[in-house]
Amino acid sequence: MTDISLIDRLLDVIEDDIVPKTAEGVAKGNKLFGAAILRKGDFSLVLAETNNEIENPLWHGEVHCLKRFYEMPKAERVDTKDAIFLATHEPCSLCLSAITWTGFDNFYYLFSHEDSRDSFAIPHDLKILKEVFTLEPGGYNAENAYWKSHSLRRMVRALPVAERQRLEARIGAIEARYETLSDAYQDSKADNDIPLN
Repeated sequence: MTDISLIDRLLDVIEDDIVPKTAEGVAKGNKLFGAAILRKGDFSLVLAETNNEIENPLWHGEVHCLKRFYEMPKAERVDTKDAIFLATHEPCSLCLSAITWTGFDNFYYLFSHEDSRDSFAIPHDLKILKEVFTLEPGGYNAENAYWKSHSLRRMVRALPVAERQRLEARIGAIEARYETLSDAYQDSKADNDIPLN
């Protein structure tokens, strides 16, 4: 499949599989981060999940997805080398490590760390990277011996104009959904006991 087919499919998964779970999670007090695992061969969905920090502050969207993945019977799981890992937001240092330790050789994301900070008022990813690892935004190695990361927005910007405009409009609609979810989370976060709200 082409990059365009892959991008469309990953946006489908965000819209149809992750966002509904995230809306339920935000209504309970969780942040708006989600993730999914797909098969590389046919882009079929293995699993989609969302943040569950109200149960455990370690259950970020990506980590909670991985937790659920390893709770599946082994026969239903795909080998991580044969899978695509999709995160709605660029993974934080915890999630980068979890993706690495579970053997994925890739991940794709829609919203950057800066988007998390600037558009969704969740600055912790960049603050932790700066304070703990002394890294500036984008300072981690996006292609390394373990995995290669892919920004969906960067992929879209590299496409021909007609496809780029179509996909940018689609991303804009998804972003509007996340802005609504972000507002709901920000309005209710004082009521939860997540350490890093």
